[in-house]
Amino acid sequence: MDAVAGASVSSSSARLRPCPRPRRIGNVAPATVHRRSRRRAVTCAAAADADVVGLFDAAKLTVDRFVESGMVVGLGSGPASGLAIQYLGTRLRRGSLTGILGIPSSTISASEAEKAGIQVSSYEEGTQIDFAFTDADIIEEDTMTAVIGRRKTESGEPSFMVEKGIVKSADKLAFIIGHEKYVKGIEGSIPVLVKSVSNLLKNGSFQANWIDTAEEIDDLFLGDAEVWRRPSIGTAGPLGGDFPLVTKEGHHVLDVIFTTPIPDLGKVAESLEKIAGVVDHGIVSSIP
Repeated sequence: MDAVAGASVSSSSARLRPCPRPRRIGNVAPATVHRRSRRRAVTCAAAADADVVGLFDAAKLTVDRFVESGMVVGLGSGPASGLAIQYLGTRLRRGSLTGILGIPSSTISASEAEKAGIQVSSYEEGTQIDFAFTDADIIEEDTMTAVIGRRKTESGEPSFMVEKGIVKSADKLAFIIGHEKYVKGIEGSIPVLVKSVSNLLKNGSFQANWIDTAEEIDDLFLGDAEVWRRPSIGTAGPLGGDFPLVTKEGHHVLDVIFTTPIPDLGKVAESLEKIAGVVDHGIVSSIP
């Protein structure tokens, strides 16, 4: 069953932009929440018009519309999420929201939550999250498939695995994005986490290092994408230079860079998951 409700901000033209399903774009209210049996729902909060002051209105509207007292809230990463965290803290100080427990998706969002006075707890697999918000690097308009993990991080920081885990665990989810990131066809980087050390594989073969995984990915998307290892500082060649990025979990980050729109992001995700040495990727799909 679909629950449809309108939302507006009198001080600006910011609104919640619905994330439509194929062939169901139609005439919908400014905010749409799709529900299924486990009450999972998703919408995109977007600063949609050229005269919108900034993402703050969308971040504010996300908190006002979806966060209720007593909730466990996944705190996303990125500029808009930072604004939402600050505003959530303001609501708590005013007393208009109480009993919020935040689950930060990164060290930055944890720091922002602390400054905002939000009680936090670390994410663990199986954590029940009532609502989560985060920035998406880009969202495919018709399928609602998102890409996260393009934002630069420092060596030793957690990867986007926590952010993705929170996104997939939440009963309700809002991506807070600029209108230009809501597109028909996605191209550019698909971040992929790969193991950085030698491993004995299930079939008894021995995987020397990350480069074997990178070469397999390169062969899989030959002619469609290039595979570059992400450096920790500055820019570097495809091998990531002398200082490659290594996450807190000990993984390298590969950017699989597609030069043309990807026909089926879901199939790309499935193909990556079958490659030995791939830990995770930045594609978030299977969202109703």
